[in-house]
Amino acid sequence: MERIVVVGSGASGVHFALSLLKKGYKVLMLDVGFKQSIDVKPHDTFPQLKENLLDPVEYFLGKDFEAVVYPSDDTEYYGFPPSKNYVFEKINSFSTHSRGFQPLLSFAQGGLGEAWTAGSYAFNDVDLRDFPFKYKDIEPYYNEVARRIGIAGEEDDLAKFFPVHDSLLNPLELDEHSKFLLLQYQDSKEYLNKRLSCYLGRSRIAVLSHDKSNRKKCQYLGRCIWGCPINAFYTPSLTLEECKQFSNFKYIPGIFVKHFQFNHKRQIERVIATDIKNNKQVEFDVDKLILAAGTLPSSKIYLDSIFANTGKIIKLPGLMDNRQILVPFLNLPLIGKNYNPETYQYHQLAIGFEHTKSDYIHGQITTLKTAMIHPIVQSLPTDLRTSLFLFKYIHAALGMINLMVSDNRRDENFVSLERERSTNKTHLIIKYSPKKGEQEVLQEIIKKLQKALRKLRCIVPPGMIHIRPMGASVHYAGTIPMSATNGIHTSNEFCQSNEFNNLYFADGTTFPFLPSKNLTLTLMANATRVAECMF
Repeated sequence: MERIVVVGSGASGVHFALSLLKKGYKVLMLDVGFKQSIDVKPHDTFPQLKENLLDPVEYFLGKDFEAVVYPSDDTEYYGFPPSKNYVFEKINSFSTHSRGFQPLLSFAQGGLGEAWTAGSYAFNDVDLRDFPFKYKDIEPYYNEVARRIGIAGEEDDLAKFFPVHDSLLNPLELDEHSKFLLLQYQDSKEYLNKRLSCYLGRSRIAVLSHDKSNRKKCQYLGRCIWGCPINAFYTPSLTLEECKQFSNFKYIPGIFVKHFQFNHKRQIERVIATDIKNNKQVEFDVDKLILAAGTLPSSKIYLDSIFANTGKIIKLPGLMDNRQILVPFLNLPLIGKNYNPETYQYHQLAIGFEHTKSDYIHGQITTLKTAMIHPIVQSLPTDLRTSLFLFKYIHAALGMINLMVSDNRRDENFVSLERERSTNKTHLIIKYSPKKGEQEVLQEIIKKLQKALRKLRCIVPPGMIHIRPMGASVHYAGTIPMSATNGIHTSNEFCQSNEFNNLYFADGTTFPFLPSKNLTLTLMANATRVAECMF
C-alpha cells in the first residue's frame, strides 16, 4: 500500500487525512504537535470561573503575566490568554527574517485553527475568479466539511456574497447588543444598501447550536477565547482526534520536517526531519507527500528541499495577506445598560461592503461581553480610576468590527531563504509591501463604515481606529499557486506540484487570490476536494 505522509495537523491537513482514511488509505501524519492543557472546570461560566479557580490571576493573565497587553503606540485591542500559549509556542528550528511583515505561526496540534474565531464563509465565483475551478466544483466539499464540523448561520442579505451550502445549522441565540444592531439595520436597510452598498447579517460560525455526536451544543458559558470546554466550538484538534480512531492512521508528534529528498526524475523519496526531543535527524520514506503545515512553513520546506538537493536558493513570489482594520464603536442607546456574561463570546454578526462588483470588503462584528478589559481601559484618554468608571458604564454598548481587505499576488512580495555560511542553517526571508493605492481604499472604506455605524446609532471614538500590521491576519497564501499553464513552481487544479508529481499541497500555498473573507473553511473544503478527487 502507498506510503502517504501528511505534514501538519492544521485545519486543512486533518480534513485531507480524514478523507483518505475513510477511503481506506494508510496515512502517516508528522507534526511538531504542541498540545493543549486540560480544560478547567468545564461547566463553569466565566463569572463562576473567576470565583471558583484557586488562582484566577494565573489562569487569566499567566504565571508571568504574559497575557497582559501593555500600553504602546501600536497596542492591539486584544491578546491571547495563557490557555492558548501552546498555539504560538516557537521552536528554534524555524526562524524568519521579514521586512514589512509580522508573521504569526503555529506548531500546535490543530495549528492556528486552535486560536481562530470560527468564521466560516464559502467563496463564490467572484472570489474564485483566479482559481482553476468554479463554486459548483468545490460546493460538494463545502457541504461535506459543514457536515463534519457544524456551521451555524442563516440565509440573509449576506448570502449574495457567500453561498448557502448544505448542512447549515440554526444560528445561535443573539446577545442583546447584536439583536439591537440587527433591528437597526432592518430599519435603515434601504439607505445602507443603496447609498453605501452595505449589508449586514448573521456571521457563519463553526459552533454547534445542537448536540452532534460527542460534542455538546453551545451552553453560552462566555469562555470562547480561553477554549470551549465542551467542544461546541470547532477546532481542528477535534478532527485530529477523529483521525486517531482509525487503525490505518499513525500520528507522530515531536517531529519537525525540514525538507524532502528527490531523485533525478524529480520523484520525492523521503522526508528529512528532526526529533525535537533529542534533536536527532530522522527520515521517513514516502510514496506521496502532502504539505499541510501552513503557507509559510510549507513554503520553507519546499525552498529548503530545492536548496538541499541542488544548492540553489530560489524565490517564491506572490505572498498574500488580508490587511485588517479594527474599528471600535459605541452604541449610544445601550450606554448605561447591563450586559449578560452568559452569551457566545465571539462575533455573531457580519458586515459587508460591495466596494466594486469584483471587490467585496468583509467585516465581523464582535459585541463586547466577557473579555480581559485592560487593553480597552488603558486605551481610554483618562486616568485609571475614571477609565474604570467609564468602562463599567459603557461596557454593554461597546463593540469591535474587524474589517478585512482582499489581496492579490504580486511579484514584489515573496519568500526565499537566507543561509548562515558557518552552520548552513537557513532562515525564511519574507518580503511584503501593500498594493499601490491601499491607503486610499482603506480610508474610503473607513468613511463608509463610520456612516453606516451612525445609521445604526453608533459612533466610532476619535483616534481609536487601528490598522493592523501586515501579517497580523494569519491569512497567508499564494506562494505556489494553482495554475492552468503548468508554470514553474506552481501546482495544478488539484494542488499537485508541477515540479514534483508525488507532491501535493493542502494549505493556502496554492490559492491564486485571497478574498476578504476568512479562508479557513475554504482551506478545509479544498483539502477535502483534492483528497477525494486525486486519491
